[in-house]
Amino acid sequence: MRVAIACDHAGVTLKQHLIGLLRARGHEVLDLGTHGPESVDYPDYALKVAEEVSAGRASTGILICGTGIGMSLAANKVPGIRAAVATDSYVARMARAHNDANVLCLGARVIGEGLAEEIVDIWLATSAEGGRHALRVEKIRRIEQRYLRHEEYPQTPIAKV
Repeated sequence: MRVAIACDHAGVTLKQHLIGLLRARGHEVLDLGTHGPESVDYPDYALKVAEEVSAGRASTGILICGTGIGMSLAANKVPGIRAAVATDSYVARMARAHNDANVLCLGARVIGEGLAEEIVDIWLATSAEGGRHALRVEKIRRIEQRYLRHEEYPQTPIAKV
């Protein structure tokens, strides 16, 4: 699996740790920065990862900032991205299984390395369940398309499973 990863200054240490973990697990890692403690703007790095995932050049993405929230807000502006902040293994599993999230956002100031490892392992091992959850993800895609085309949201319901 090709994983795009990036962080702001708050996440450099955790990012480096996770790159080692990902490579040890046999994944190809695309490190998109940042690489030092100098203050940077998280939206710049969120955009890099989101564009790689949206374009299909990466299977999934991981973004790290202080809380994960800023990265998720920025990444979710890119069409096709469903970025989720995970603070525990349950949230990571549900984000993938129910929401088909394709970018994982972590807070380096919220979780430690051990929990981050657990979250990443679960994230990568979990697949979307489909069914009723796929219908909801399709509704999210429709909302996104509405705003991309500046159209009205289609009011026709999607059939329930």
